[in-house]
Amino acid sequence: MYELHDLPSSTTLLRLPAVRQRVGLSTATIYRLVKQGTFPRPLKLGAQSVAWIEAEIQQWLRTCFVRSRQSNLTTVEV
Repeated sequence: MYELHDLPSSTTLLRLPAVRQRVGLSTATIYRLVKQGTFPRPLKLGAQSVAWIEAEIQQWLRTCFVRSRQSNLTTVEV
């Protein structure tokens, strides 16, 4: 996990409910993807508190979008 002091001051942090709402995944799925290394790792805010960097979540969503569109292009039969 990243540490809070490693971030630029203009960074927006998202707590888990906001991340779940934006990506449409359950808590269990988010943490499973983090463990697999396919979802952004959270930033540790305290002993029992984490948040995600908004820009990393947006980039993950863009990557998912591009991949889904590329796979649709390759599977379309004419």
